[in-house]
Amino acid sequence: MMDTDEILVEKACAAPQGDLRAFEELVRRHQARVQTNCRYLSGNEEDSLDLAQEVLVKAYFNLNRFEGRSSFGTWIGRIKVNHCLNHLRRTRGHSFIDLEEPGLEKEAALHSRRGAEFEVEAGDQRALISGILSYMPETLRVPLIMRDMDEMSYQEIADKLEVGLSAVKMRIKRAREFFREAYGKGVPDVR
Repeated sequence: MMDTDEILVEKACAAPQGDLRAFEELVRRHQARVQTNCRYLSGNEEDSLDLAQEVLVKAYFNLNRFEGRSSFGTWIGRIKVNHCLNHLRRTRGHSFIDLEEPGLEKEAALHSRRGAEFEVEAGDQRALISGILSYMPETLRVPLIMRDMDEMSYQEIADKLEVGLSAVKMRIKRAREFFREAYGKGVPDVR
């Protein structure tokens, strides 16, 4: 029988220094979701790998603070949301591309995909959803992910984003409308 997350947390906290087996099992169980949500929150595939690793490292070093009042998944989800929001605040408006780098214009990741070209390349529903979310403005994408993927309450989202409750509800409503419209067309609606 598999240990629950809570038992694994207890084992990880009680383990001698260097014994990471219990924590490694927690990572195996939660890493994919953390990384996926980091990608959606940050809107950047490359950043998501680093962000997910940083979240898991934070969880490891703060494991003794896990009180068990919520599930481990919820607890690590809160760390992830806070970490990704802090990352977005730090990097908002910053660009980290050296435009002088030779051959940069040929880099496919720097070119946006639109319309039928995107649909052909995507090929499946998950890629379409990911594409729509990546084109969605950050002010709509982040609260939508926090609500629908992280299952946070509207008030929790308002508190984390430091905006009013009505603003959060409106942003989520607009995000869902944006998503439905783009999904109905089968392509991201780049505005």
